[in-house]
Amino acid sequence: MTHHNPSFSLELFPPQTPEGAAKLRAARARMALLKPKFFSVTFGAGGSTRDRTLETVLEIQREGHQAAPHLSCIGSTRESIRSILEQYRAHDIRHLVALRGDLPSGMARAGTFRYANELVEFIRAETGDWFNIEVAAYPEYHPQAKSTHDDLLALKRKLDAGANSAITQYFYNFDAYAHFVDQCQAIGIDVPIVPGIMPIGSYSSLARFSDNCGAEIPRWMRKRLEGYGDDSASIRAFGLDVVTALCEKLLAGGAPGLHFYTLNQDALTSTIWQRLRLS
Repeated sequence: MTHHNPSFSLELFPPQTPEGAAKLRAARARMALLKPKFFSVTFGAGGSTRDRTLETVLEIQREGHQAAPHLSCIGSTRESIRSILEQYRAHDIRHLVALRGDLPSGMARAGTFRYANELVEFIRAETGDWFNIEVAAYPEYHPQAKSTHDDLLALKRKLDAGANSAITQYFYNFDAYAHFVDQCQAIGIDVPIVPGIMPIGSYSSLARFSDNCGAEIPRWMRKRLEGYGDDSASIRAFGLDVVTALCEKLLAGGAPGLHFYTLNQDALTSTIWQRLRLS
């Protein structure tokens, strides 16, 4: 792996209620003590959280931290994306995560942009070098990819369109990430590919997320997690050990940082962060 200066970041989703906003505000205050490089904020299917994404990003900025809103192709038009980009530039937001996104149930077509490389190309055409653009990468390959090679080429198209770096889907198999990075470098990709990290707080939630996105839970992990049944304390303790060990191996192997999928919860991420002595 190519060595880069490590970058550590945290992902949030926009709260849906005033109560959720208050809880996130408190959790974010604790996460801010970790001094991440930036917080990313997700963008709901079809732009369903557009306003709440902006509100959350602006609140993060007012608190003195860097924020990177997500942008999705699904349900978007050139006019809607242009309007969002203008808002972000007006608020001096300079960092984006550009994604294709998943087609919501009942939606017949993706929108004007079919793939993330088309979205990245449009952002660059509209705004030049204003934004630092991150895109998604899949060490265990996108579930809809025709082949592993096709998936690598899809990532290369996004980078050739103007993306600066990539954040991966979460995984628990170090070798999958290391092999993926080697394959990327073999076809001329030499940008930071930051591992996505999913702390484990609930086996049922993890299994549901993984089934939906194609992330593999290794058999040995599944068996251990299933064996704990409803013992949530043991699941969390096991998860902390497994994920911390994975992060240690990634950083020792030259990964350019870590991006934590926090699910708006600070406790597990903070514990892993402290174990890694990242602060």
